[in-house]
Amino acid sequence: MTTPPTGELRDRTRQQLLGAMGGWSGTVVAAIPPVVFVIANAISGLRQAIIAALISGVVVAGYRLVRRQPLQQALTGLFTVAVAAAIAARTGQARGFFLVGIVGAVAYVVVFAASLLVRRPLVGLIWEFLDPSPLPEGRRWHKVPVLRRAYDIATCAALAMFAARAVVQLSLFKDNRTGLLAVAKIAMGFPLYILVVAGCFWIVRRARRTLEPMEPVTPLDTPGVSPTPGVSPTPGVSPTPGGERSGGADRAPDGGLRLGQGDE
Repeated sequence: MTTPPTGELRDRTRQQLLGAMGGWSGTVVAAIPPVVFVIANAISGLRQAIIAALISGVVVAGYRLVRRQPLQQALTGLFTVAVAAAIAARTGQARGFFLVGIVGAVAYVVVFAASLLVRRPLVGLIWEFLDPSPLPEGRRWHKVPVLRRAYDIATCAALAMFAARAVVQLSLFKDNRTGLLAVAKIAMGFPLYILVVAGCFWIVRRARRTLEPMEPVTPLDTPGVSPTPGVSPTPGVSPTPGGERSGGADRAPDGGLRLGQGDE
C-alpha cells in the first residue's frame, strides 16, 4: 500500500475537517433527531420517542448521502443517535438520550487540558499539521514563544467551550430538564463552535504574521558600495578591474609608481 505524500494527506485531512463542520445547514440537520425525540416524548412517551428519533436519524443520514456529504459523517450521525436512543431505552429515562453529548464534552475537556499540561496545545498540533508555520529548518513551533502563547490561548478557548457545554448540560441532566437539554445542545453546538473558531483564527493568524523568514545578508546588500565580481568590497575604496585599488598612487605602465595628481 502506497502512503500518500504529506501535502496530499494534509489537504485531504483539511477537507475532511471542513466537511465535518457541516455549516449552518449541517447544524439544522443534526438538530432534528433531538428535537423530534423531545416532542415525541412529550406527546406519546419514551418508547415512541426512541422510535421517532431512530427514524429521523435514518432520514438525516439519507439526506446527507443525497447531498453528497461524506459517508463517514452520515454514518457517525446515525450511530450517535442510535447510541443515544439505546441509553435512553436502557435507563428508561428521556434524559439518557443526551448523555452521549455530555460524556463527549467531558472527554474533550480532558484531552484539551492534557495537551496543555504536556506543553503541546492541541490547537497547535492540529494547525501545524494542516498549515505549518514558516520557521527555519530544525526549529519546532512549540519552542517559539509567540506561537506557543497563541496556541495556548486558542486551546484554552476551546477547552472553555467544551467545559461550558459539560457544566450546563450536566446541570440540566441532573434536574431532568429534557426540553432545555435539547435547547442547550443546539444553542451550544455550532453557533458557539463557530464563535470560538473565529477567535482562535484571529489569535493564531495575528501571532503568525510576526514570523518573517530570515534572509541572509550578503556583501551585495551593503549600502553605498558597488561590488565587482570576485572582489570583496571595502568601505572607502573603489575597486578596479583585476583587484587593484585606486588611491593616491597608481601603477605606471612600465611597472613603476605614478604619482597621483595630489602628490605631484
